[in-house]
Amino acid sequence: MSLTVGYFLLHTDTLHGAVCCLRGPSHFGLCPPLMKGLFRMQLPTYDDVIAASTLLQGHAHRTPVLRSATADARWGAQFFFKCENFQRMGAFKFRGAFNALSRFDVAQRHAGAIAFSSGNHAQAVALSARILGMPAVIVMPQDAPAAKLAATRSYGAEVVLYDRFTVDREALTRQLAAERGMTLIPPYDHPDVIAGQGTAAKELLEDVGTLDFLYVCLGGGGLTSGSALAARAMAPHCKVYGVEPEAGNDGQQSLRAGRIVHIETPKTIADGAQTQHLGHYTFAIIQRDVDDIVTVSDAQLVDAMRFFAERMKMVVEPTGCLAFAAACAASEAKVLPPGGRVGVIVSGGNVDLVHYAELLSKH
Repeated sequence: MSLTVGYFLLHTDTLHGAVCCLRGPSHFGLCPPLMKGLFRMQLPTYDDVIAASTLLQGHAHRTPVLRSATADARWGAQFFFKCENFQRMGAFKFRGAFNALSRFDVAQRHAGAIAFSSGNHAQAVALSARILGMPAVIVMPQDAPAAKLAATRSYGAEVVLYDRFTVDREALTRQLAAERGMTLIPPYDHPDVIAGQGTAAKELLEDVGTLDFLYVCLGGGGLTSGSALAARAMAPHCKVYGVEPEAGNDGQQSLRAGRIVHIETPKTIADGAQTQHLGHYTFAIIQRDVDDIVTVSDAQLVDAMRFFAERMKMVVEPTGCLAFAAACAASEAKVLPPGGRVGVIVSGGNVDLVHYAELLSKH
């Protein structure tokens, strides 16, 4: 792979089948077999984030930015929490899914959307499809949180289960898409998904002004790359950090190596960050616009969950705690300057309550 200004040059024979990502009406779907060689992918820009913001008006919630005097005093910084746990279907993923599905042409809407997801993207695509009046099929791991499985089905989507440790979910989904003629919307590596996710950081910066630091959870990189697009345009001097679980630091390894690193499915309580690799779009933006990728332990995630519950009266899923856990660790390590303005994107609150209680009681 070689990176050029605004474009990727990617060998198609490195992909499992001929999958193409195109700007415009065809979006992301299965294409006829392509000749081996090079094709280029145009990276989304901040203009795409602005366009997504306009399209989402009246459909996505403009989630609140909350403060905590206790957090500010304890860690010596000014924290601004963008609470996407209050978004429709309980997570930021609605932004990207609705933005992508809204751009389908008539034929695509008739055939419907298909996606693979550990939970939040599943719900986002299912809900967006219901709102837009199209069918949806979601490929989900059989060990996905019960609440996420139930919610996805409640939005009217057909759920296909698989074993995340033995089955290639992307290959399975592509097969189903080909059989049913549906358009595949991946959870993160799609220009319209990235642009939609970036609207959360755009709103945060519009509401609070410039920031010194922005911490964002990192799985496949959709939220992190979209947030970086917004931050670089609106607050050029803000340092942007992606945050992964220690057990799943493929993004950190990729940034260090200068190439996309693949890992085995990580075992972590942050189920939304159990990805095995970044995407080609997301890696390009992260490599260009993100200052660093850091990691936190599961124990730190539970500490952050407890803080949100006890001090801010919020239920936040483990993945949604990644950003705050890292910001706290940075403050304790004296990385954050006293009084620094720190943006924290709380990515979601979809967690099985029995599992949530068990995590808080065990740690």
